[in-house]
Amino acid sequence: MEVFWPSGGILLVDPELNKNPVEGFSAGLIDDNDLYRWEVLIIGPPDTLYEGGVFKAHLTFPKDYPLRPPKMKFITEIWHPNVDKNGDVCISILHEPGEDKYGYEKPEERWLPIHTVETIMISVISMLADPNGDSPANVDAAKEWREDRNGEFKRKVARCVRKSQETAFE
Repeated sequence: MEVFWPSGGILLVDPELNKNPVEGFSAGLIDDNDLYRWEVLIIGPPDTLYEGGVFKAHLTFPKDYPLRPPKMKFITEIWHPNVDKNGDVCISILHEPGEDKYGYEKPEERWLPIHTVETIMISVISMLADPNGDSPANVDAAKEWREDRNGEFKRKVARCVRKSQETAFE
């Protein structure tokens, strides 16, 4: 399925996503009249600290999509090294295309116009299962993840999971 944007870009959505949904998330428009804002629900991946959580996030696409990546922000509170305290997701696939001025990421790890909502969500689910502590958006969460993963970090994540379950369908 292709959704055509007013700017002439195309949002690539795999038609199989509706027929055979990828396990772990659902996605759709927040408002049928606004193609640029999507809401996603992510189920915490099995065998991770986030298992059982139901995390709501928004994907906001820029007007010049697909040349530039969308922004992703968790609406549900989440404690994770790669999610800042405001909920903004920081992963390579959502970084502006091209060279990384810090030399940390290769250009092919950053945004490419071929990415779909599905590839973004798979990357985010993978991030939940395997945080990147070397490039944190939340320094406090990264420090706890490295130094006290089974203590304070685990307690904070468990609290977020419980809270997400309570507020998932509000």
